[in-house]
Amino acid sequence: MTLTLALAQLEIRGGKPDENRRRAIEAIETAVERNAGLVVLPEIFTTGYFAFESYGRTAEPVDGETVSTLATVAADHGIGILAGSIVEDLAASRDRGFETPADEGYANTSVFLDETGTVAGVYRKRHLFGYGSAEQELLTAGESLATVEFGGFTVGMTTCYDLRFPELYRALVDEGVTLVLVPSAWPYPRVEHWQLLPRARAVENLCYVATVNGVGSFDDAELLGRSAVYDPWGTAVAALGDESGVVTAHLDPATVEDRRTTFPALDDRRL
Repeated sequence: MTLTLALAQLEIRGGKPDENRRRAIEAIETAVERNAGLVVLPEIFTTGYFAFESYGRTAEPVDGETVSTLATVAADHGIGILAGSIVEDLAASRDRGFETPADEGYANTSVFLDETGTVAGVYRKRHLFGYGSAEQELLTAGESLATVEFGGFTVGMTTCYDLRFPELYRALVDEGVTLVLVPSAWPYPRVEHWQLLPRARAVENLCYVATVNGVGSFDDAELLGRSAVYDPWGTAVAALGDESGVVTAHLDPATVEDRRTTFPALDDRRL
């Protein structure tokens, strides 16, 4: 059994959630035409990661307008969608019965929807970027790992800056993860880092790693695109350039099992 994974590299316009949601749905429809079973969206695709001034007015609960709209799309087409990510209003989510890391404030939150449109997993970015960014000032860090079973894979979720912290990926491997999805808002000029880090995470953990970035310009940043899927050897099996688009890859869970059996480096860990 294989899973057709689609990465939706969206053009994101700062502070314009309605426009960005429309673009996301169009990309999902394109992915469905290509027989995708799971579609992944970029980090804070609703309003743009670098549109910090818009966070307060665009924040929403886990089951707010964005996720509810995408849940309908997922159920209509019988596909999984990683709505990765939105600016979550923690107080509103808590009021609706979701567990949150704080009673109030905002989080950078990815929501995994299964083929019925049900919320199957929620991940709040654990490592908040502090290098010339307002993220640490505006957002609350997540505290939990997030995994879901989908398409024959144990799927883990991380977000952008998380790529720089390999211990998080080791923890996911210990949870049995075979595919990691990484919604991101990675800007120029750090192209080499963007291509190196997910490849390293794939190689050292012998799993698939899929990174999906946006494109678009903000006041002081430009997203560099270059979304890609890396196999357990670190080989890019699908990739995009720096323009908006959708790319698909056919992933086989047996590939992960085979690589981990024939090259059992994980068994040689000394903790």
